[in-house]
Amino acid sequence: MEFSVNKSSGSLVPPFAPTPSAVLDLSRIDRLPVLRCNARTLHVFQALDAPGAAKSTIREALSKALVPYYPLAGRLTQHNPHDLQIECSGEGVWFVEASATCSLESVGCFEDITSIPFDKLLPHHPPENQGFDPLVLMQVTEFEGDGFVMGLTFCHTICDGLGAAQFLNAVGEFARGAQHLKVAPVWQRDFLPQPRANPSTSLAPSNLVLPDYELEHANIDIPLDHINRLKQKFLGHCSSFEIVAAILWKNRTQAIGVGSENRMMKLVFFANCRQLVDPPLPQGFYGNCFFPVTISASNDTLAQSSTIEVVRMIQEAKARLPKEFADWVTNINGEQGKKEDPFAPPLGYTTLFISEWGRLGFNQVDYGKGPPLHVVPVQGSSIIPAAIVGSLPRPKKGIRLMTWCVKKHHIQPLLHAITTVIN
Repeated sequence: MEFSVNKSSGSLVPPFAPTPSAVLDLSRIDRLPVLRCNARTLHVFQALDAPGAAKSTIREALSKALVPYYPLAGRLTQHNPHDLQIECSGEGVWFVEASATCSLESVGCFEDITSIPFDKLLPHHPPENQGFDPLVLMQVTEFEGDGFVMGLTFCHTICDGLGAAQFLNAVGEFARGAQHLKVAPVWQRDFLPQPRANPSTSLAPSNLVLPDYELEHANIDIPLDHINRLKQKFLGHCSSFEIVAAILWKNRTQAIGVGSENRMMKLVFFANCRQLVDPPLPQGFYGNCFFPVTISASNDTLAQSSTIEVVRMIQEAKARLPKEFADWVTNINGEQGKKEDPFAPPLGYTTLFISEWGRLGFNQVDYGKGPPLHVVPVQGSSIIPAAIVGSLPRPKKGIRLMTWCVKKHHIQPLLHAITTVIN
C-alpha cells in the first residue's frame, strides 16, 4: 500500500539535567575500525493512549535517559588516528517526529519486511552545515490510531546490540514513569589493555575488489513447535540458534553449488564476551564486548555431514571461544602478520555471517503499552552474505530467519531445501 509520511525537520534532544563534561576513552573493541558504522533498526509498537502521545512520551523519556547515559549525548572525537574518544558535550541525540497517512493495520504492521519503505521510517541525518554528527538518531512515526514505528540509527562504536537494547529499555522505564533505573549504566571501557599502536583491523583489505552482485532478501518463519520438533529430531541438547544456523549453513552451501572444486566455507557469528573478561563485566555495561566465532569446513564436508554433525561443529567452536578470546587479548600488540585477524574474516560468497537477535533485549522494550509487535533489522550491505535469527511478530511464537545470503538464481534452491528440512 502506498502511503506518505510527514517528517519534522528534526532537532536535538539534550539530557534532561546537567551532565558531566569529560573526554572518555573507548575500549580496545570499541576502537576497531569495523565498528565505525551505524546499526539501523525499526521497532513496531501498538499505539499509546492518545494521538501524539508516542512522540511526546518517548522524547521526554529519551531526555531523562540521557542523564545516566550521558556519553550517548556526546560526540566522537579523534586527535590522531589511534586515539578515538567520546567528548561528553551534552549536545544531545537527533530526534525526528513523523506522522503517517494510514493505519498500521492497513500495512499489515509491516510483517512483510521485504516491502517496508525504510527511507520513510528511518531518521534523516542533520544537515551537514549544522556541523554535528550525533551518536544516536531516532524517528517516531505515528500511524492513524493504532500504532507507531520507532526508527533507530545507532553508532556501533559506542554500543553493541546488547548495549543499545539496554539503553532503549532505560528509555522505556522512564516512559512508564520510573524515577530510577533498575540497572544503572556502567562505562568501564578499560576492561582490556590497549595495544601500543592501533591494529590495522578493517572489514576488508584495502586491495579487495568488492563483488558486483546483489544478494536477495528472504524471510523464513519457523513456528515454535517446528523448532522444538527439529531440536528433538536432530540432537535435543542444542539451542534454537545452533539448529537454525546449522540448517542454513549446510543448505546454503548446497544451494550455491560451488562447483567441483573443494572450497573452504566459513560461518561467522559474534559471541557476547562479558563473562569472559577477568573480572566479568557488571550487568550495566553497555559497550562493545563480543568476539567473532569462525568455523571452517569444506563444501564436500558440509555436503556429507548430517545436520547433527554441523550443530556439533558450531558447539565445538563455541567451546573454543574462551581460549581464542584470551589469546586475542593476550596478543596485545596485534602481531597480525603471524595469524589471521579474527575481526577481519575473509569476505566473499563462501563466508556466511549470522547473528542472534532474540536475546539482545529489543523485544522487552516497553514504552507503556507492552513490548514491540516486532523488531526489524535493516540490511547493512547487499554484498556481504548475512542472516539474522530473530523472533516472529507477536503474538506468534517461534523464529524469523531474515537473510540476504544468496544471489537471485540461488534463492529458490535455498528456500526449497530449508522448507523441506523444517516441515
